[in-house]
Amino acid sequence: MNIVRTMHRRRLLAPVLLAAALGAAGSGLATATGLTAALQQSASARLNPAHPERYVVQRGDTLWDIAGRFLRDPWFWPEIWYVNPQVANPHLIFPGDVLTLVYIDGEPRIMLERGPVVTGTERLSPRIREQALADAIPTLPLEVVGPFLTRGRVLERGEVSGLPYVVAIEEGRLIGAAGLKAYVRGQLNGSDLYSVVHVGAPLVDPETRQTLGYEGIHVGEGSILRQGDPATLLLRETSREVLEGDRLLPPEPPLPPVFFPRAPDGDIDGAIMHVVDGVTRIGQYQVVVINRGSRDGLEPGHVLTAWQAGELITDRVGSGRMSRKVRLPDEQAGTVMVFRTWDRLSYALVMEATVPLRLEDRVRSPL
Repeated sequence: MNIVRTMHRRRLLAPVLLAAALGAAGSGLATATGLTAALQQSASARLNPAHPERYVVQRGDTLWDIAGRFLRDPWFWPEIWYVNPQVANPHLIFPGDVLTLVYIDGEPRIMLERGPVVTGTERLSPRIREQALADAIPTLPLEVVGPFLTRGRVLERGEVSGLPYVVAIEEGRLIGAAGLKAYVRGQLNGSDLYSVVHVGAPLVDPETRQTLGYEGIHVGEGSILRQGDPATLLLRETSREVLEGDRLLPPEPPLPPVFFPRAPDGDIDGAIMHVVDGVTRIGQYQVVVINRGSRDGLEPGHVLTAWQAGELITDRVGSGRMSRKVRLPDEQAGTVMVFRTWDRLSYALVMEATVPLRLEDRVRSPL
């Protein structure tokens, strides 16, 4: 990593650290109006040229959209977010809140002022009210990532063989559905409730050609009626057919959709290895699996730049010692945000795509 990038990333502090770093800077607070032209120019490298001075948060907003109103690159949001310790839940943004662009010691910051909450005919003061986490503005569109936070699953390599599995459906049926019983073999963990998961496509690392895991497709949920070998599972809810060989997992608590867009701390260089829904040309708001995970330093909220892999072509002009095969340079093609990680794999959402992405395209730390 070069020195410039190292210094650049050290400024990308998480919001909780910004609170401590900026807590004593209140005396340097000033509105944008009174700044010199030099300060405006230094900020313009990061600010969206069409940024508002003030924005009232609306229902339906996402943090990514709001960050894009103020910044050229939304993943710099933690760098300018000013956490006010006097505000309840200062890391969360709610509809009705007011965001104001100010400057502290010459650096742009976004200040949060809690807006009022209206419940029926009663208007509550923004200074005393509290709101539930579920009311907070999400970072990503929940209609897209919600199912992957509650039910989406990657089955890591070596995990599948140890999971309990459906050995048969009642009355000799080939498929199961809600209301039917399934018979299960394998080591249950004592839980009464289980998710039923179909083992989907293998997730093959395009670099090593190793199978890192399998796509886990949620099939339904059931409860154990009777222990034994086999045990009896009542299928209480199904979203697709339950088949012989489907695996059982204890249900996981839903992951909260609260994370801040930011660049990874270190250098990440990976590839898109799978796309949910099996399309070949990948666009905005599609979920992909990348071959880097928590052991590589990735966390939910990390933003990566997508690069379209250069095509390998034949040089029909050159001669002599020059190779007849040449790979064209990679081209920057979009942005993805990681929203769930495993050891060697991650789910990421395509936030922007200037051209359609493809399997084996690269994902790297932003420059």
